[in-house]
Amino acid sequence: MASNTFGNLLKLTTFGESHGAAIGGVIDGCPAGLELDLEAVQAELNRRRPGQSAIVTARKEPDEVQFLSGVFEGKTTGTSIGFVIQNTNQKSKDYTHNVDVFRPSHADYTYNKKYGVRDHRGGGRTSARETANWVVAGAVAKQLISQIKINAFTSSVGEITINKPYQDLDFSLIESNAIRCPEQDVAEDMIQHIKEIKKQGDTIGGTITCVIQNVPVGLGEPIFNKLHAELGKAMLSINAVKGFEYGSGFCGTKMKGSEHNDQFNQDGSTKTNLSGGIQGGVSNGMDIYFRVAFKPVATLIQKQDTIDSEGNVVEMQGRGRHDPCVVPRAVPIVEAMAALVLVDFYLLDKTTKI
Repeated sequence: MASNTFGNLLKLTTFGESHGAAIGGVIDGCPAGLELDLEAVQAELNRRRPGQSAIVTARKEPDEVQFLSGVFEGKTTGTSIGFVIQNTNQKSKDYTHNVDVFRPSHADYTYNKKYGVRDHRGGGRTSARETANWVVAGAVAKQLISQIKINAFTSSVGEITINKPYQDLDFSLIESNAIRCPEQDVAEDMIQHIKEIKKQGDTIGGTITCVIQNVPVGLGEPIFNKLHAELGKAMLSINAVKGFEYGSGFCGTKMKGSEHNDQFNQDGSTKTNLSGGIQGGVSNGMDIYFRVAFKPVATLIQKQDTIDSEGNVVEMQGRGRHDPCVVPRAVPIVEAMAALVLVDFYLLDKTTKI
């Protein structure tokens, strides 16, 4: 399998499967001398780990990261940073029912056709458990660009949506509830809705909004490596993501140019920010904001028709421990991937200036 590496100057290469002994990765390109706060890295993993509330999967994984190399006496050495996260709470028997059955809307069928073999236990390498590796690398990236602030939050679940612009939200409230929504009354409605969906053996989707502040002018490239294009690629690499929009997004298509243009202030900032902090593929110093759409989790605790490896129509029902809504646990993943994109351009910007 190719494509196990993300990034250019700061590169993350990962390994492992959902029900294997462990997952982990190697981070290359991290400069020497960074005082790495290992507790902060673990705190990011804790935000993503399963079993943290009644509205996520009940799988109990401590997700404790162990650094194997590249860090000495609390500082990065400039060499490869190796890390591992042990899998301790697999229940592989929950997947014996789909050894030869393709689960609807999963990667089972395409993976089997591509490779001729697949790990049926939780999706193997295609499982979202892989994203724990991304959160570790993203936490390191955040510390490299600590002046840049990245805040993601749940902005909708099903038809329930935050009604305020992000400028009117208190980001300190994001972690105050299980759904990671900074608007408390809306958060309560979202949580209740997910609980009801879970009782039905069903799942629900939603959106995550991410706001990036204090971004210097000049990150990104004007042609093929546009900043928004790389952010889009990163977000669309996350399991269950079906859409990405930044700035005015699709709403901007309903506007006239005279309404949409961001007019300049004398200091180079803009009076409005419908561009979403990026113009011509390059950051302009304004807030970068984007929204990511997540589909409903594909595993249902309901009976569905599907096909087996012989093409026969069969009936199946999901078993085991699954998220009724992936959105709350995906918030730190969105932040991590945004950080990995930004740190790559930050390092590139440093190498292209005298």
